[in-house]
This record gives sequence, structure tokens and C-alpha cells, in this order.
Amino acid sequence: MKLLALDTSTEACSVALLQQNTIIALDEVCPQQHSKRVLPMIDRLLADAGLSLNALDGIVFGRGPGSFTGVRIGVSVAQGLAFGADLPVYGVSTLAAMAQAAARLYQAKQIVAAIDARMAEVYLASFSLDADGVLQQLCAEQAVKPQQLAPLGLTGEVVAVGTGWQTYANELQQVQRARIVTDILYPSAQDMLTLAQSAYTQGHFVSAENAEPVYVRDEVSWKKLPGR
Repeated sequence: MKLLALDTSTEACSVALLQQNTIIALDEVCPQQHSKRVLPMIDRLLADAGLSLNALDGIVFGRGPGSFTGVRIGVSVAQGLAFGADLPVYGVSTLAAMAQAAARLYQAKQIVAAIDARMAEVYLASFSLDADGVLQQLCAEQAVKPQQLAPLGLTGEVVAVGTGWQTYANELQQVQRARIVTDILYPSAQDMLTLAQSAYTQGHFVSAENAEPVYVRDEVSWKKLPGR
């Protein structure tokens, strides 16, 4: 199985390649530079591996939630590459990818991932590992003001990841006590590959034209500038 993954949904730009059961990844924090950085990063990974796009079995992309522009860039790049090489695609939740990173780095069994969504909101979802060590989503992804978040009801050790926990630590701790880790701020493509492997073997990849973003928050309120 040879899969390429990419994510541009947050301030980070991330690409990863699975080949011969080995994952190599590149991650850069480069706000507003994703459209310039993602293709050179992909080219570098493929060149280092001695692979062409046509040699891949599929392309994985971060489907959101995250920056509206960033999510669109990621989906568009994945679609363009997949159309050109006639490859199937699969979208992975950015929140699930961060939860998977917590399981990988901290052996976390219960995770709450939250991304700062601006406008005083967070994108948030909770996860746990089942008896087989497979990540399971416990609640629907939501865009919510931290003060309005309903208690998540998790007991025992809970690990918290993402920029939402950095910005709204006090508010989120009021509804779910958790240990905040500071080195998992953004989703990484390498964790998307981990989540996508079983999806590939189960036939869940789709054709490029069916790649869909997940924004969670569909409506954005814009403040009118003075004098306009």
C-alpha cells in the first residue's frame, strides 16, 4: 500500500507518504503560505522515495474542520493530483488526526481535540480507543463557544490537544477536566495515513470528484466596516 497524505487546514502545512509500511512526513508552520508550500513538499517526499504519483494507490487529505481557505486548498490539491494520476481519495477529520497523534505519542485512551475556530469559537470532538486500539469518535464535530459547550462526560485520564485548548484552557477545563499537551497543536498528515489505511482496505476511498470538505460551521458572520 502506497498512500500520500496532505493537510492545509490550519496554520500548519503537512504532507506524508506511506510506503512499505513506513511513513515519512514533512510538517511546517507557514500561515497563508500553504498554496506555495504544499506542492514542493509533496515533490520532495516523492523524489526522496523514488516514486511518481502514478505509483501510488491513493491520496488522503485533511477534510476539515479548520480554516475555510485552508480546507479548500487541501481538497483542491488532492483532487488535482488524483485526477491527473487517476487515483482514489479519502478525507480524514483534522480533529481525529490530532487525537490519533495523542494516542501515538502519549498512549492516550481518551482525547478531546479542539481547534481555535476564531469568532470566539472552537471546533471540537472527543475520541477514545477501543479494545483493539482503534480510534473511535464519541461525539459529533461541532463549532461552539467554549462557554456554551455541554459537559462531555468523560471520566478518568483525558488528554487535550489542539490550539483551542491553548486559547480557551480555562473555559474548556470547566466542562471537561483534561491534561493539556502543548506539542500537538495542529493535525499531521502522518496520523491521517494511520487512520486511512483501514479505510483503504475496506474500500472507502472515493473518486476525486467526490472529495468533500467538512466545514462544520457553514455560516460566517461578517462585520461591516465603518463607512461601508
